[in-house]
Amino acid sequence: GIILVAINPYKELPIYGDAIIHAYSGQNMGDMDPHIFAVAEEAYKQMARNDKNQSIIVSGESGAGKTVSARYTMRYFATVSKSSSNAHVEDKVLASNPITEAVGNAKTTRNDNSSRFGKYTEISFDQNYQILGANMRTYLLEKSRVVFQVENERNYHIFYQLCASAMQPEYEHLKLGRSQENNLL
Repeated sequence: GIILVAINPYKELPIYGDAIIHAYSGQNMGDMDPHIFAVAEEAYKQMARNDKNQSIIVSGESGAGKTVSARYTMRYFATVSKSSSNAHVEDKVLASNPITEAVGNAKTTRNDNSSRFGKYTEISFDQNYQILGANMRTYLLEKSRVVFQVENERNYHIFYQLCASAMQPEYEHLKLGRSQENNLL
């Protein structure tokens, strides 16, 4: 299959806008510079041409930009499919379950909001290859982080959010204290 090596520049670049999406739309692989949109276009064309499911695997170290790359891919599909749900479908998918991110994200030495779990996102298309919806599943939650954190790293965000709410009347029965008192730092 096609392999694209992308590097997270840790800043916004002007290479992911709608004009770039339209430049890659309809192009053949190799006609333009390597780009996440070229990979997405090839998958989209193969799906339409062969009427078969396609997969894009985004892999890398913590902080490599996997979530951002997946977001760009979803935006590409939403734009080229001219879906009626084009209203930032990637935002809807990624924001569909903020509780999962609070329970599964933590500060690491490389990233203050690092996903400590894997994500499988399935995008459904209709017979006209327009987006119908998406489903995100999570797997491989890093359990050891609950009881132990490496120096300069933190537990899952949810622990700090709960501890910050400890004085709220609806949480009194949980007998929470500050995160420092609970040895969660």
